[in-house]
Amino acid sequence: MDIGNVCAGLRAGASVLCTHTAQQKNRALAWVIDSIDAERAAILQANEADVAKAESQGVKKGLIDRLRLSDERINSMLDSIRVIISQTDPVGQYTSGWSTPNGLQIRQIRVPLGVAAIIYESRPNVTVDAFALAYKSGNAILLRGSSSALNSNKALIAAIVHGLKAAGVDGVPQAVYLAGSGSHDEVEQILNAEGLIDVVLPRGGAALIKRVVSESKIPVIETGSGVCHLFVDESADIEQAVRIAENGKLQRPGVCNALETIIVHRAIMESFLPRLEAVFAGRAQLRCDTDSFAVLSDAAAAAGRKDCVIPATEDDFGFEFLDYILAVKTVSSLAEAIDYINTHNTRHSESICTRNLSNAKLFQQLVDAACVYVNASTRFTDGGEFGFGAELGISTQKLHVRGPMGLSALTTTKYLIDGEGQIR
Repeated sequence: MDIGNVCAGLRAGASVLCTHTAQQKNRALAWVIDSIDAERAAILQANEADVAKAESQGVKKGLIDRLRLSDERINSMLDSIRVIISQTDPVGQYTSGWSTPNGLQIRQIRVPLGVAAIIYESRPNVTVDAFALAYKSGNAILLRGSSSALNSNKALIAAIVHGLKAAGVDGVPQAVYLAGSGSHDEVEQILNAEGLIDVVLPRGGAALIKRVVSESKIPVIETGSGVCHLFVDESADIEQAVRIAENGKLQRPGVCNALETIIVHRAIMESFLPRLEAVFAGRAQLRCDTDSFAVLSDAAAAAGRKDCVIPATEDDFGFEFLDYILAVKTVSSLAEAIDYINTHNTRHSESICTRNLSNAKLFQQLVDAACVYVNASTRFTDGGEFGFGAELGISTQKLHVRGPMGLSALTTTKYLIDGEGQIR
């Protein structure tokens, strides 16, 4: 990849796109929907090749699930674009304004960042989501997916570009580019593209994120890995807590908002943990601290599932498994749970099950994370679930943007000042 030429093309595309109206961008996105729908068979065929390769390499099931496309998942991608079309265009939005004593009229408006890059792993739906959000917010985007999804991403980008070309004057096909060689050199080129790319977003596992944050010479919006916890307080509704734990761990264990650790108040562990083991029924391995192991191993042995419950090591706590594995930790107080979470989490998503309103409020106040839930699954940390249509990722940093990133995440502000000859 010739990063200079690629970025020059994207910058030219961004310059055109930032002048387009919301109606023009929406019409272009509608053409993209039709194009992806028309190329559905080719996209699924390309994805089958990626999945078959991953399976032959022994990739764990949770990660293969992230890679796999289906008619239902393509429909979900198209629905996400429709939601983005329906949303208010942030570009040009008036955020504030005032007059100075000397008569200057100052207005602050939202504008695109310009050229964005996203480096991501496995999930081909990110190709569509990131493109659509960038396009609607007036940005050109350089996409660098993982080699494991290369065939899928190429097929999706071909459909996107075809749709933008079919849109005629409303489409800006030069506003999107896929780094498609699969070479690791592409990542290095992107991270060193100082002055060519305005912002880069890593979306994937801890190793990818760490590399981008530590090596990038351009600004980074950090989308963190997800070491997410559920704290079952002593006042929790046991059946509700079990359902939330089951959903958080087993629905899609390979995603960043899946549960990795359950923390249980010791006052409730004798009633909660056997019920948890019964509902999980061997579908995930439970790695337990000393107190929880004593309870869970007895429950599992009675059901003939003793191999599914094992003692935890210290490395199991604060680790993102992305698999059918769940760490179990016991504590004696809310304060201990909060301290443990803030020490071991990645500032992504945390939840408490409790019927104590004071404990719920304190948990939300003191837990340091982008999203903090009471009596709900961490699986809701998602741009679609938040009503954004799609997301660029979940930002775990505190500057510029935090949490699920929708349209406004790729915008900044500009001051427009009108005068009548004033000088200072």
